[in-house]
Amino acid sequence: MKTSIAPGFPAIRSIAAAAALAAAAAIAPAFAQQAPGASPGAPPAAAAAVPEQSDPRRVAAAVARVQTLRKDGRTQDALQELELALRAAPRDAQLRFLYGVTVAEAGRRDDAIAVFEQLTADFPELPEPHNNLAVMHAAVGDLDRARAALENAVRALPGYALAHENLGDVYLRMAERSWERASRADARNRSAPAKLALARDLLQRVALPAPGAGSASAQPATTQPPATQPASPSRPGDRAAPAR
Repeated sequence: MKTSIAPGFPAIRSIAAAAALAAAAAIAPAFAQQAPGASPGAPPAAAAAVPEQSDPRRVAAAVARVQTLRKDGRTQDALQELELALRAAPRDAQLRFLYGVTVAEAGRRDDAIAVFEQLTADFPELPEPHNNLAVMHAAVGDLDRARAALENAVRALPGYALAHENLGDVYLRMAERSWERASRADARNRSAPAKLALARDLLQRVALPAPGAGSASAQPATTQPPATQPASPSRPGDRAAPAR
């Protein structure tokens, strides 16, 4: 599954990336940790008393610094930079999205899910948080929640190609699961095993890892990310992220 990387928006990278995220989460000892003073559903900075309107120039500068740190593999430094920026702009959607992406890269999957869930509640019109939330759910094999999140993404933006691609990946995994169950439930059923074989052949051809499988690390896309992927930090639907 692919995450999205919106212009000015951070993301992750694919249901293939979802498998990578699952592997990263299994490895990172900080998996269940949250940043100092933060609740899982909100970045640590949200607690500070600050003006409601964020300064676009400061946000852009902070995003640029964070992206450089992420590119250099300095995830913890990137998180610290984001926490500082969020103290000045706790409601900024772009910073919060990038925070969720970076938290996911740190292996803190539960915290990332909480961040994306809160973003989808606060900004339901933004498709990228829905997409990345779906990737996190798909990474642990929760295909039903992944499907629901992706349906919300395409409802928010019907022309969102990445979410449509990811939704196709999820449907294919769900079909594989159903045909496998049908094959086990009735040994005389010949059509279900045939369909199952076709689904698995297609999954193998597109190299789409099963949920929870390990593989390479998830990365943000520079233009449009690949299959079942998370939305990226620097391009959420090619729109400026709203600050509320």
